[in-house]
Amino acid sequence: MSTIAILGCMWGDEAKAKIIDYLGDSADYVVRFQGGSNAGHTIVVDGRKYVFHTVPSGILYPKTKCLIGAGVVIDPKSLVEEIKELEDSGLDFAKRLVIDDRAGLVLPLHQELDRNNEELLASAKIGTTGRGIGPAYADLTSRVGIRLGDLAHPAYLRQRIKELYRFHGLHLASNELKEILDSLKASWQVLKKYCMPIEHILHEARLSGANILFEGAQGTLLDRIWGSYPYVTSSCTIADAIGIGSGFSARYLDEVLGIFKSYATRVGEGPFPTEIHGDLAEQIRQQGNEFGSTTGRPRRIGYFDAVLAAYSSRINALDGIAVTLLDVLSGIEELKICVGYEYKGKTLISPPSHPLELNKVTPQYISLPGWEDDISAIRSFAALPPTAKKYIDAIQDLLEVPVKVISVGKDRSQTFKV
Repeated sequence: MSTIAILGCMWGDEAKAKIIDYLGDSADYVVRFQGGSNAGHTIVVDGRKYVFHTVPSGILYPKTKCLIGAGVVIDPKSLVEEIKELEDSGLDFAKRLVIDDRAGLVLPLHQELDRNNEELLASAKIGTTGRGIGPAYADLTSRVGIRLGDLAHPAYLRQRIKELYRFHGLHLASNELKEILDSLKASWQVLKKYCMPIEHILHEARLSGANILFEGAQGTLLDRIWGSYPYVTSSCTIADAIGIGSGFSARYLDEVLGIFKSYATRVGEGPFPTEIHGDLAEQIRQQGNEFGSTTGRPRRIGYFDAVLAAYSSRINALDGIAVTLLDVLSGIEELKICVGYEYKGKTLISPPSHPLELNKVTPQYISLPGWEDDISAIRSFAALPPTAKKYIDAIQDLLEVPVKVISVGKDRSQTFKV
């Protein structure tokens, strides 16, 4: 029996889904505990690409049960479409997908508010996906949000929808209300068979000795509190959020595995101390296919930042690291790792908490030689080029956490344990 958390530990897009899929063959349960359809988790199996937004990545294994926790916000129409696409691809969901009835809902209203808010925040544009995730979480905090279980009670739901629009100072015509309710009713006809509380399921699973994987969305540096606020997501993304989002206390975790790319990327606005531009950035972007799974936006590219990575490691109390996309660095003559920041004449080994200060730090780098070899067919640490081994060793030495898994390509098979 094991309970393992798989967490992205930078700004998201660390290839978490691939590691979850790689470890998921022995998992009895895979659990999403936060975030919404703004997450884009991509898995390639035997050359076939799957993109998940709300459904947990473990759904590709026919015996694995996938749970969506109460800390997730759900766009019901989008989730129904995702389920249909996956079913059409040949996946059998029978009795394997469970959605907690406490999960909040993302409505078209929230998407409209999201777009309007982005236009209003000219001084601190976030660069959201526009999918309504932030406003949905805000409404739940304000106690006016709609939850999945509300769809089972039509009269109550009708009143809650009217109150939600009134809360936002918006007029809701009777024909608009009917359209919203009809859409939610249609979604509920599909989703209700998956809907039940998951807290009891998880505790029974733990007592029975089941293997449980918790799948994080986004990344630690996008955590609503501990990330580079205000350029963050709208939920808590760290290990301690597992208990909040699933009802399964983080005290029960046996291991926390942090996922890091072999370089850094970021989507949207916000400070990025090691960001690089020009030919090298474009080379990495093309070799790593660094375009958002959800939005298609090109990702910003940077050198590996051991200052922020060590900060993320401390916050999550990491037991191990998975380094992904190591193959993308093949052919780069010189590799750099940021080991400190210079700010106002002082050397910082921990990141400043204010975005204005983080934006003004000067990274201090060590340089390491790269490698020319194509490493995508390698399946052991021993077989890596000597300079690739030194790069991995430098990362684990700087973070003081062992590297346990390495990925050298997109496919499930291009992954190995150290």
